[in-house]
Amino acid sequence: MISQEEVSRSLRNVQPADYIFKIESFSLLSETEFESYESNDFEAGGYKWRLSFYPNGNKKRNVEDHISFYLQIADTDNLLSPCWEVNVNFKLFVYDHIRDMYLSVEDAGQVRRFHWMRTENGFDRFLSLDTFKNASNGYLVDDCCVFGAEVFVIRNTGKGECLSMKKEPYYKTSYTWRVGDFLNRECLNSNVFKAKEWNWRLQLYPKGDETTDGQCVSLYLKVVDCETLPVNWKLYAKCKLRIKRYDNIYEKEVYCCFRASCDRWGFRNFMPSSTLEDSVTKLLGGNEITVEAEIEILSVIKNLT
Repeated sequence: MISQEEVSRSLRNVQPADYIFKIESFSLLSETEFESYESNDFEAGGYKWRLSFYPNGNKKRNVEDHISFYLQIADTDNLLSPCWEVNVNFKLFVYDHIRDMYLSVEDAGQVRRFHWMRTENGFDRFLSLDTFKNASNGYLVDDCCVFGAEVFVIRNTGKGECLSMKKEPYYKTSYTWRVGDFLNRECLNSNVFKAKEWNWRLQLYPKGDETTDGQCVSLYLKVVDCETLPVNWKLYAKCKLRIKRYDNIYEKEVYCCFRASCDRWGFRNFMPSSTLEDSVTKLLGGNEITVEAEIEILSVIKNLT
């Protein structure tokens, strides 16, 4: 069971979401020969549960002068696996009639395991009888009291991912694109090229893309047809992009994460447009530049199912 050091207590004005357990004539219940009372079954999180209430403490656990209060999983014969397990966050409550508040008692936010060898979890010392019976606390009024439960089942969907980062690149490739007659073009796209199982292309904006003021060259590396990839695909990579014209080289490097919501990485301000125009105007050899990309794939991501 849960030790006193692990118990968290707080007040709230919202009633328990899953089950309410009201006792009229508490004194008569506590004076009977019955050591405990079990509630009817209730459903929460796809399972059936019941409350186990000891008005004078659980003698089997040597509890005295306290109420013992537990959550039990019910109908275990219908659970699918013979070695079943259910992980749960749960809270048990007692109502304060005077302040119209509920005292919530929980296991300090920890997850508790219910399984075929342990079908009950809860609090040996839920509340001392002195505190409970003190009229000024509002828990027992006209010999009537109200308890409750809230159960949140932690479900394992079987879904997840495994990220393996590599000290050395998992895969490395490069691509060279020769571009001519570009000065008056708004946007140019390279041919599609392959790096591992992904298709890529370079995108060049000689006057900058829509996010710039027209004074800078924008250059991007883009994953093509990302809508055909798995829904949650992602890829970590180191990319170098460069523009070359004879001995003039402009290069930038970026570490990036490609994913469905961000299938393009690069630089909107890769270099000044005027620098590129001047290099074409002043140097012989025609209106042509070389654009290069180096891609180092740094991660392997596998789905866990």
